[in-house]
Amino acid sequence: MLSRRVLAGVALVATIALAGCGGNDDSGDTGTDAGSGSNQYANLSGELKGGGASFPNAFYTEAIAEFKGVASKLSVTYNSVGSGQGKKDFGANLVDFAGSDSLVKDTDGVPADSFLYVPTVAAPITVSYNLNGVDKLQLSPDTLAKIFQAEITSWDDAAIKADNPGVTLPAKKITVAHRSDGSGTTNNFTKYLKAAAPSTWKLDSGDTVNWPASTQGAEKNTGVAQLIKSSDGGIGYVDFSDARESGLKFAAIKNKDGQFVAASLDGATAALDGATVKDDLTYDPLNAAGATTYPITAPTYILVRTKYDDPAKKDLVKGFVTYLLNDGQTLAPEVDFAPLPDALKTKALAQLDKIQ
Repeated sequence: MLSRRVLAGVALVATIALAGCGGNDDSGDTGTDAGSGSNQYANLSGELKGGGASFPNAFYTEAIAEFKGVASKLSVTYNSVGSGQGKKDFGANLVDFAGSDSLVKDTDGVPADSFLYVPTVAAPITVSYNLNGVDKLQLSPDTLAKIFQAEITSWDDAAIKADNPGVTLPAKKITVAHRSDGSGTTNNFTKYLKAAAPSTWKLDSGDTVNWPASTQGAEKNTGVAQLIKSSDGGIGYVDFSDARESGLKFAAIKNKDGQFVAASLDGATAALDGATVKDDLTYDPLNAAGATTYPITAPTYILVRTKYDDPAKKDLVKGFVTYLLNDGQTLAPEVDFAPLPDALKTKALAQLDKIQ
């Protein structure tokens, strides 16, 4: 498995070779990582299994590929099955750690006080759409809520026109796409609608909600992206990385300060700066104030056990998650994720010291 960084490096080397730079200068990069992680992780040996949220999958995939360069004797796998299934697998001891964008509930099968939240990165949840001839779209929270509740069913509806003065909108049916599996992306998207359009949104929030029968469901963020891409008139919620990877257009969303802001890492960072962090390190950047804030910004967490029966497994988990919080933060923007603010990163590293 090659990371995007490695692939880019291969392309660069090939370009230099074709350019005929020549010479016998042996002072270049040896291919080894001389950064902070080299000695720290070299002795880690064994296997780690993780799984869960698809929202951060691109980041974890990239980080695992890069981690292999400094921890060659440790095999780490991450199965992108959705937050809901990830929490169930974690509770059933099928994985050593789980990825989740939503908080653990009593019904998730994870015993209370048996786990810790470790925040890793954050990213926008885009409202992606496919509408021929419309390259720019603005949506206010109430309009967005009505679209996803199937109360607005045509793109030329008066409410959408009001959000988009001067834009020609076709009389085309809206096809709403959503997650069919238990999903932290769904949880955060619906939590946003509940907070930003409280008098309009009626479907509550959660890893799953009762979507209208006229809407379409797919598994994982990639599945929703594919539904949107294949339907002229489609709209759905997709993480920033997968939306960009799929070449989707996404709407600018009206934030708490009344500004229409498109999804971006800068907008996500602004949301993180305004979020209050709880004692267990969970935080909520959704619908945060600020003129430049992107309002549908979601956190994501690694769930680790408070106690691992095997001390060696504990060391492997701590080593890998430490890498995510240190070296991994520099990788995050390369795959469309916002790194943690320094203060939260420090708290997350300290959280690992609680593992027994």
